[in-house]
Amino acid sequence: MNSQGYYHGKLNEMKSRHSDDPDRERWRRETLAPWNQKTGYDGKEFFNSSEIPIKEIYTSRDLPADYEKRELGLPGEYPFTRGIYPNMYRGKLWTMRMFSGFGTPEDTNRRLKYLIAHGESGLSIAFDMPTLYGYDCDNSRADGEIGKCGVNISSLKDMEVLFRGIDLSKISTSMTINAPSAILTAMYVAIAKKQKVPMDSVSGTVQADILKEYIAQKEWMYPPEAHIRIIRDMMTYCSANLPKWNYISISGYHIREAGSSAVQELAFTLADGFYYIDLGIEAGLPVEKFAPRLSFFFNSSIDFFEEIAKMRAARRIWATVLREKYDVKDPRSLLMRFHTQTSGYTLTWQQPINNIIRTTIEAMAGVLGGTQSLHTNSYDEAWALPSEEAVKVALRTQQIIAEESGIPAAIDPLGGSYYVEWLTTQMEEKAYEYFDRIEKMGGMLEAIKKGYIQKEIAATSYRRQMRIESGEEVMVGANKYQEANEKPIGILRISKKAQNAQLDRLKKVKATRDQAKVDAILSRLEDAMKDPNENLMPHYLEAVEAYCTLEEISNAGRKVFGGWKEPVIV
Repeated sequence: MNSQGYYHGKLNEMKSRHSDDPDRERWRRETLAPWNQKTGYDGKEFFNSSEIPIKEIYTSRDLPADYEKRELGLPGEYPFTRGIYPNMYRGKLWTMRMFSGFGTPEDTNRRLKYLIAHGESGLSIAFDMPTLYGYDCDNSRADGEIGKCGVNISSLKDMEVLFRGIDLSKISTSMTINAPSAILTAMYVAIAKKQKVPMDSVSGTVQADILKEYIAQKEWMYPPEAHIRIIRDMMTYCSANLPKWNYISISGYHIREAGSSAVQELAFTLADGFYYIDLGIEAGLPVEKFAPRLSFFFNSSIDFFEEIAKMRAARRIWATVLREKYDVKDPRSLLMRFHTQTSGYTLTWQQPINNIIRTTIEAMAGVLGGTQSLHTNSYDEAWALPSEEAVKVALRTQQIIAEESGIPAAIDPLGGSYYVEWLTTQMEEKAYEYFDRIEKMGGMLEAIKKGYIQKEIAATSYRRQMRIESGEEVMVGANKYQEANEKPIGILRISKKAQNAQLDRLKKVKATRDQAKVDAILSRLEDAMKDPNENLMPHYLEAVEAYCTLEEISNAGRKVFGGWKEPVIV
């Protein structure tokens, strides 16, 4: 199908299906209005985080006449609104994948084993700021940041310690790393090789979504085009060598944490996804071969029904666009698989125990929305990295939902709700409005370079902050029901010992490796970076196995590609 103007045409198609509901209008005049007058109701309007006005009541007239057959369908069938698998959680629960990482690799290794012992079914690694930016622990910029917001990794030696005693053939690992994602992937492959795990058994995900870095998280090393080239190299290498490795986790989570609405998270995340589809096609990869290796990562926030509708809309949009625009025929390649994390920005440092309730609501929304894996935030995360006690409560929250609530028994239990289905369609329509604007700008990368996406998020974030400060939007314990003289809670503190331990290990690595070999490998890597047709992944693997450090490998790119500053947004 010709892609020119596709999103505009899709948007017009959706808008043409709206209809009125005369019976509801009669009810408003004859039943609701007299009651409101009698009870003194002031007619307050309600909106969700995407500023969509919420009606008092929903009926079948809020849905297109052919909605159930055309857009709702059944689980495991196109358009996958009701879930990507026919039996969903009746057959297999979502993966309980707690985001973990702090201090030294030894510290995080102990936490990972603790979580596995308490029922975690997948690993998820958080890295500290120096690692996220591609700097070693001995760089002056890293001073004071080692292990503070995740585990520190400066060389393959750190990764060896991180996964010591953990069999990579029996568990999948997700790594939240973007700018140096190819280097960390190479390290993970090197560990798997040391454990003699066959490459076709290595499973997991590396985030690698550099577009959302330019949008939201702001952790990049090179200009966009250089990072896009590296992602292309990862796609082609992993497609050929790591069939179970998801080489991009297209992330809406950080977009939402930057202040976007649910609709913006949905639209910008999927627009990034379509960009990566185009990238794979340009690299000569068949869509039906690489699309199943693209995974997604969504935020689950506090507006319960909005989050459920967002996830259902995401599946439907992804399947529809891949089938109609990209002519994908294999149903397996239409499936949107995604991880969900409960919201960080809804957590409050005031009355932190309340965060357990917030996280429970958000986790239930993720499950009812059909997620494939889930991380639940700990109640103390507005203060610090999770303590052992808090992370256990967060894991137990998932286990109680899974084992006691009865939610997994029915597939898509909210399917058919007039409100949920209407809201799913609203989210979908408003996402297409953004796709149309982005397409007219020349695509997602151009929209980012122009600052359009960043400006949209900033405006939404500002409006929300004004609502919170005015009290229009309530945060219990923060701007309503406050308590004076709250008692402090115990928190996890990362001492200077972590930094000293990492510096000592890196010093030993540099003292014992073959420096001539390191220099030769880094020189070959620079040459490969200068050739846009050379795949960098084999060079990264060679470098990490020779114990070239994260920063040395990253600096080769800084030397060849240079840096980048985002546009000023006015």
